Amino acid sequence: MAEPEFQEPEFTATGVRIERSLRSLTRAGQVKIKDGRLELLTSYGREIDSAPLGAVHASKPWFAGRDRARATVNGTRYVLTLGRLEDPSGAGETTGEAAVRRFLEAVRSGRGGDARG
Repeated sequence: MAEPEFQEPEFTATGVRIERSLRSLTRAGQVKIKDGRLELLTSYGREIDSAPLGAVHASKPWFAGRDRARATVNGTRYVLTLGRLEDPSGAGETTGEAAVRRFLEAVRSGRGGDARG
């Protein structure tokens, strides 16, 4: 019997505020998950940081707004305020809390379990 084919999670959010150590790196950046990697990009598409999903830890901080997630990439902690979420199925866009849930689920799926480690 053939093994089920593993499908990589795909996730793209635009208009993302990316902060590190209380400093805003971009107000309209992008978060992409593709081919088993997380990429944090500026609004111009320049890479801020990236890593394989196995090395990424993501969570929802209890003290933050509903549209925020925390990601640790290569040992650096980022706070992501998710804006628009592009839906590859063409069903439109999702914002805020739903975008955070989709992001955490994409990281969790790519890691093969819990997104927090």
